[in-house]
Order: sequence, then structure tokens, then C-alpha cells
Amino acid sequence: MKTPFKMKKKTIITVVALIGVAVIFFLILQNNKRENEEELSIVAQENTEVAVSTVKAQRENISEKFTVNGTFQPDTRGQISAELGGQIEAIYVEEGDEVKEGQVIARLSGDKINVNVSNAKANLDNAVSTLNRYEAAFETGGVTAVQLDQARLQVENARAQYRSAQLNSGDTSVRSKISGTVNDKMVEVGTVVGAGTPIVEVVDITFLQLKVEVDEALVSNLETGDSVNVVPSVSKDTIIGKITFIAPDSNGALKFPVEITVDNSEDNLRAGMYATAVFNMGGTDNVLTIPRNAFVGSVSDNQVFLIKDGKAYLTKIRTGMNYGDKVAVTEGLNEGDVVVTSGQINLTDSTAVQIIR
Repeated sequence: MKTPFKMKKKTIITVVALIGVAVIFFLILQNNKRENEEELSIVAQENTEVAVSTVKAQRENISEKFTVNGTFQPDTRGQISAELGGQIEAIYVEEGDEVKEGQVIARLSGDKINVNVSNAKANLDNAVSTLNRYEAAFETGGVTAVQLDQARLQVENARAQYRSAQLNSGDTSVRSKISGTVNDKMVEVGTVVGAGTPIVEVVDITFLQLKVEVDEALVSNLETGDSVNVVPSVSKDTIIGKITFIAPDSNGALKFPVEITVDNSEDNLRAGMYATAVFNMGGTDNVLTIPRNAFVGSVSDNQVFLIKDGKAYLTKIRTGMNYGDKVAVTEGLNEGDVVVTSGQINLTDSTAVQIIR
């Protein structure tokens, strides 16, 4: 038979054992928690790194040849208009016809103009008759000197109006102000037009002008009269053009309009066609370059992300000439510096990065 003392001793041993098991279990849980927190910390740290692609700034020998695309425009374009208002009685040209400067291309109805001439002549005759009566009456004191002067002034005004009507009567013929080809006929016979209303458009494409826009870093190397190779997109044959205009002011994108004139006397090209201007300015040795896609925003912003000690730093640089997909760097980078070429959209200054290539 168990005594109360033995039973109490057994109970104490059981409690102590349970406490020991609980302590061991608690220590295991704490250890697992610590390991989990360490793993989560590592994962969180890894997740803060942004994956980017990079390239090193390098020096190379560059051929200073750059290309710019543009569109051909006619050397001369003009809309031929009537000097007077009236109804179109005849149009003597069609689209595609060749016209010469001074050639009659349309005629207005002269009925209304002739009526104006007749009315002006009648007003002049009436003013002269009135003046004659006033001069005879002035001798006898029938009219005053002021009335006589007014009659003379009315004659002068009527004579001026008559002369104007006579001049206008010869303007029923609409003449082309330039030589070229009829590109568009804007009205038909029977249309009533006002003074200045365009009737036809005439363009002259004997010479064409290729209009391009050149970066500010390049335009200072160009001069009016320079020869430029031009490659039309339709033929791929190189033709020689000359720079005939360089804009003194840039557009909003810091590009300068430049016009290159080419001879089209053989009529092989048309206005509106695309072409590429190839500017060749020799070559340059030992140029520090980076790709265009390394820039944050546009090249003109002059900002790149520079990698140092595993972080990307937004860096301001200074650039030189553009060479297609490469840009010369004149200040802010050294040879071998690593810059980000993709992934910039996810970066801010001092972001930790993981280079993937």
C-alpha cells in the first residue's frame, strides 16, 4: 500500500518533468522564431535590391558621321487667287498641268464689273454737268464760292472712281504668279468667290528642299553652302544637296531647322517624300561614350544612374555629340564607370541594385 509520502513524491517528479519539457519546447520555439526572423530579414534585404542592366563608359574612335531624317518640300508653292470678287466663268487648267508665270488660269464674269464701269462713268458725267452749271451761276452770283469748290471736288472724286472701275475691269483674268505644276484645283466653274479666295495651288519642284532638325551640339559645325549626301527612301541612291538655310533659333526640343536643297530637274522625286541627310564631319579619336538608353529621360536632361558600391546614384553629366545610339560624354564620368542602361524607372537616388548583366 502506497503511503501519502510516496504519492506526493511521485506527483512532484511528474510536475518537474512537465516543466522541463515545457522549457525545452519554449527554447525550441524561440530558436525557430529567431531563425525565421533572420531569414525574413535576409529576404527583405534582398527584395530591396532593384534588378538593372549596366554598361561601362568606354573610350573609342568615332567617325563623326551622323544622319537626320526629313521630308522634301517644294522650292516654291503658291495659291493663285482672284484680285476681285465675282463668279468663276472659266478655269483653263487642271491638276497636273504645267503653267508659266503670268499665264491666265481662270476668268471671272465681267458683267458686274462692266456695270460698275458704266455707273462710274454716269456719275462722272453728272458731276461734270453740275460743275458747268455752278461755274455759269457763279458768274451771276447764283452760287457761292464754297458751293463751286464742292462741285469741283465731286468731279475729282467721280473721275477717280471711274479710273478705278476701268482698272478693275481688266482684272477679270486670273493669272499665275509663279511657274510650276497645278497641284490642287480648289473651286469649280460657277463658284462665286471673294477677293483673295484661292482658285488653284501651283508648286515648283524643279528644286526640292529637305527639311531636317539638327541637335544643338551639331548645328554649330554646319555652314550654309556645305555639301550633304541625301538618300531618298524610295530609291536609296545618294544625291548631293547643299545647305541653304540654318535657323538662327531652335525649337522647343533644342533642335535647329536646317534646309538642304537638291536638284530635281529630272523630276525623279516628289514633295512629301522622306529622305535621310548624311552629314560627314571627319572623325574623332579617344571619345568617351555611353549608350543613349543610359540616360534618364531624354539625352538633353544629361542625367544617368552611376553604380557605386552596389547602389545607383543619380548623376549629372555633360554630353557632346550624338553618334546614333551612342553619346559622347565630356564631363561627369570616367572610363570604366558603370551606368544603368535598363531598369531606371524603378530607381531613385542611392537605391540598392542587383546587376543582372
